[in-house]
Amino acid sequence: MPLRNPYPGANAEYGPRHLTRESAADFWNAPALADALGRPDIVHANNFWCPLQLGGSRLVYTLYDLAFLVDPSWTTEANRIGCFEGVFRSSIAADWIVAISEASRRDYLRIFPHFPAGRVRVIHPCSRFFAADDMPGERPERLRAVAPGRFWLSVGTIEPRKNQRRLAEAFAGYLAGGGEPMPLVLAGGEGWCMEGFPRFLEELGIAQHVIVTGYVSDAELIWFYRHCYANLYPSLFEGFGLPVLEGMQFGAPTIASNSSSIPEVAGEAAVLLPPEDTGAWTKAMLELAASPAQRDAMAGRSRARAACFDWNRGAGQLLALYDEALSQPARSRT
Repeated sequence: MPLRNPYPGANAEYGPRHLTRESAADFWNAPALADALGRPDIVHANNFWCPLQLGGSRLVYTLYDLAFLVDPSWTTEANRIGCFEGVFRSSIAADWIVAISEASRRDYLRIFPHFPAGRVRVIHPCSRFFAADDMPGERPERLRAVAPGRFWLSVGTIEPRKNQRRLAEAFAGYLAGGGEPMPLVLAGGEGWCMEGFPRFLEELGIAQHVIVTGYVSDAELIWFYRHCYANLYPSLFEGFGLPVLEGMQFGAPTIASNSSSIPEVAGEAAVLLPPEDTGAWTKAMLELAASPAQRDAMAGRSRARAACFDWNRGAGQLLALYDEALSQPARSRT
């Protein structure tokens, strides 16, 4: 939590600042939690954790995704346990669930059929770059030798769910098929369960054509989106898929997975492919590289699609949900 409140105002303030997970857990699990919070009308839990001892406060819980249940190999045991505890508690204690996509809503009700379906509301997130349409971004030092518009981009933490291994295989097929040797830029920090990935790139014979940036700043990410030849998003499972929307905002032509929530975000603006079919990804990259006209048309569709996701509408939907939550009895937890 920031040291100072970035949203100053007469009715805006922060509560306790916790420096460790242990102190945060002690606070949020305390029997007198409602009193410690000042007995608010609404508590909105917007990470995987879910408080329980809230007295008469309405509890709104944001659900992102249930990826940790879909395939346990995508994450660590500690993360699976922590995430499951939070969403399970929400199924018992929350008055309302805010799902970030229809796909996440369906998953939640499938896993927790006891939760009232009418109290799960879909409110889409939006790009955090909503005020940055005119920002040129900042070119990363590692791409000084790469011409703008002459690289493939894939944004996301390097981890199994994001599917970079299959993308690397598809890219190797693209190069072997005579595709223009534009580098593949993987923009994202190192995640879990991907030990040996650099060696994997070496074994494919493409390491010299792949740039793994690690963490990038927002300014650098904007530059990536603006100047990539196309944004590739092969993720196996998403609750929403923000890099798809963010890239589209800046006109990035997009090739993405047809899995989980991603078609809901991309609509008809992207080329959607099965994330496991590396041959289909290779073919799509070869076709797009050979057709600048198709790329330009996709860029226009991307911008139009991104405009469908609006922060003002989302904020209005959330405020309306708060009003609805206060106007109705708390959910029975017996």
